[in-house]
Amino acid sequence: MKMHFCIPVSQQRLDRLGGRYVLYSVYLDGYLFCRVRYSQLHRWNEQLRRVFGNCLPPFPPKYYLAMTASMANERRDQLEQYLQNVTVDPNMLRSDVFVDFLKLVQLDTFSITTKTASLDIFLPDGRNIQVEILTSDTAERVLEVVSHKIGLCQELLGYFGLFLIQCCKEGKFSVMKKLVDFELPYVSLQSAKVEDCKVGLRKWYMDPSLDSVLMDSAAAVALIYMQAVQDMEKEWAKPTQVQRQKLEALQKEDNQTKGSLLDMDGPQRTLNQNLELRFQYSEDSRWQWFVIYTKQAFLLSSCLKKMISEKMVKLAAENPEMQIEVPEQGKSKKIPHSTKPERLLFSTKKQD
Repeated sequence: MKMHFCIPVSQQRLDRLGGRYVLYSVYLDGYLFCRVRYSQLHRWNEQLRRVFGNCLPPFPPKYYLAMTASMANERRDQLEQYLQNVTVDPNMLRSDVFVDFLKLVQLDTFSITTKTASLDIFLPDGRNIQVEILTSDTAERVLEVVSHKIGLCQELLGYFGLFLIQCCKEGKFSVMKKLVDFELPYVSLQSAKVEDCKVGLRKWYMDPSLDSVLMDSAAAVALIYMQAVQDMEKEWAKPTQVQRQKLEALQKEDNQTKGSLLDMDGPQRTLNQNLELRFQYSEDSRWQWFVIYTKQAFLLSSCLKKMISEKMVKLAAENPEMQIEVPEQGKSKKIPHSTKPERLLFSTKKQD
């Protein structure tokens, strides 16, 4: 599935020789990711093409004459589409040529050099743990360092993720976005320009039945239990009165395993008139549009994508006859022609 790359603005700059070039501001999930020139992206595309061949999406052509305003806007749109389409292939996302370039432009954009640094990781129970990293370490690498420190085995890393979290007054906080694997958490903290922003560790799956996979790991159980308690305290989860009484009883018994398995839902709702999430849902051939106005539109969109991915994995395991793609897992799965899962189409955009 495509990532939420967009290039809303570009600026003309002067190079050292007095020539002009265009600098594109690339945003990922609503936050500035990097600023990059067309020539840099062009060289990157050539490197990717040498590795992956013609499976790459088309790259915007060079202009050998001065660009008009309409040509400049067209190129910006084309580069935006290219970045979105190039992230569809999970093998490309994991390649060194892909990750190394994006690491470099993130560091260059915010004038950060590679060095050793300490990073505080915010846990669901409000505690921070400190890890030693490099400023150029990706979110995937930082997650490995964190997991080693808390005793979480490598096989379970895919069930957790790192998030940007804004801590507010009186213990309140807001989950801003999930960091994708190739983002640099140290850089993202500097570039977010949000007061009291932290990197937090949270579970990253939507299907509550997956809790059972983690029950043999004390570290994993502790994390999802902490998050279940936190979600209730913040009223992000809406348990019934019976469920609440049951969880309180389990808390008194210090029974984290059963407490983590309580089935609760009810996401945070924070309205913001500048962003909207649109999705079209179909079941039994009946389509219906939904529009949600929220500053967390990108995060909600990522959660919807995660739900779809998990459902596809389940269907593939149950019905191995028909081949489908499961992007997040990087594997081909199969679903029979007779199986008709619900369809979900959605987009995230700035409200006019």
